[in-house]
Amino acid sequence: MEDDLAAWLRLTLLPGIGPERQRSLLAAFGLPAQVFAAGRSAVAAVAGADTADLLLAAPDEARIAAALAWAAEPGNHILTLGDTAYPRGLLEIPDPPVLLYVKGDPALLSSNALAIVGARSATPGGVANAQAFAQHLAGAGLTIVSGLALGIDAAAHRGALEQADGKTVAVIGTGADRVYPARHQALAREIARRGAIVSELPLGTPALPHNFPRRNRLIAGLARGVLVVEAAVGSGSLITARLASECGREVLAIPGSIHSPLARGCHRLIRDGAKLVETAADVLDELAWGGSASPPVQPSPRSAARGRKRAAEAASQALFPPPAPETGLPPEQAAVLDALGHDPLDVDTLAARSGLTLDALYAILLSLELDGRISRLPGGRFQRQ
Repeated sequence: MEDDLAAWLRLTLLPGIGPERQRSLLAAFGLPAQVFAAGRSAVAAVAGADTADLLLAAPDEARIAAALAWAAEPGNHILTLGDTAYPRGLLEIPDPPVLLYVKGDPALLSSNALAIVGARSATPGGVANAQAFAQHLAGAGLTIVSGLALGIDAAAHRGALEQADGKTVAVIGTGADRVYPARHQALAREIARRGAIVSELPLGTPALPHNFPRRNRLIAGLARGVLVVEAAVGSGSLITARLASECGREVLAIPGSIHSPLARGCHRLIRDGAKLVETAADVLDELAWGGSASPPVQPSPRSAARGRKRAAEAASQALFPPPAPETGLPPEQAAVLDALGHDPLDVDTLAARSGLTLDALYAILLSLELDGRISRLPGGRFQRQ
């Protein structure tokens, strides 16, 4: 079995032969060992002389040995396209990876899953929504899939882990032996302990920009549906949603304030036919998921009411340009505006988000109000102007 895996590694670690050509060779000759035994002329007839010459090159014994040693460590696994444990969901995407490096429980890659994705520079409200939805849906028995990125992704993983039996899968754009961003080291360890981290990239692959859009197809393929929490127009989360739709997965989106740039991507998805989501029950209904646990806790009535109000706003025909970025503000004022977001917010919630005492917060709010940057609303709420 180790010799078989070594042949798979040799094929996938060859420079200049990408996944598409790897799959064409496997389709023509069978297992990797048979590809290498086929001979130059046979390979050239299928994939060209250049590919045949690359296959004749000496294998990278050091990288193969390192990958085999990694796979021998407790909790580490390498799944090949020929394994019975290979997730069937990935066989439904146009370009399934030939090899998967998994740290954690590989069975979770074949479980009933929901992907939760969104903006890296998420608002505090978006982070709270992602975490709450992930917690509730993990409690209903769904595995939460995301990308370990800052913002919405991290919140989704953490929300799932808040459930005693919650499971989550992180699909990463680096080698499985690396963690990006580095500040998520502790989160990655917990995901590997209770869930799974998966990558199609060779060990040691650094965080290269072009690898992250490609990993989005794996997020879409592993899940029954994709829930987009916050996304600007042009966000990578919209790529994940498009790929999910092309694979026959459900696409769902949470609406937001018409004043928020991070709601515009979600509103576009909803206009294009995505399911508008206000509660965790909406997600379960769309997925026709009865669950394997007790019914999930839904967001509070106040949160649901805010969601209905946002949905009505998003459906209206009014068009407002997004607010211009705040520049030249003292750091404490900029931090309060960031915590405030784009929807009306009460002072207690704002204090919790900003970490400020009420006395300090009121002083900053007064300055912002006098400058015309925020307005005071009935009920002790504030809103960005």
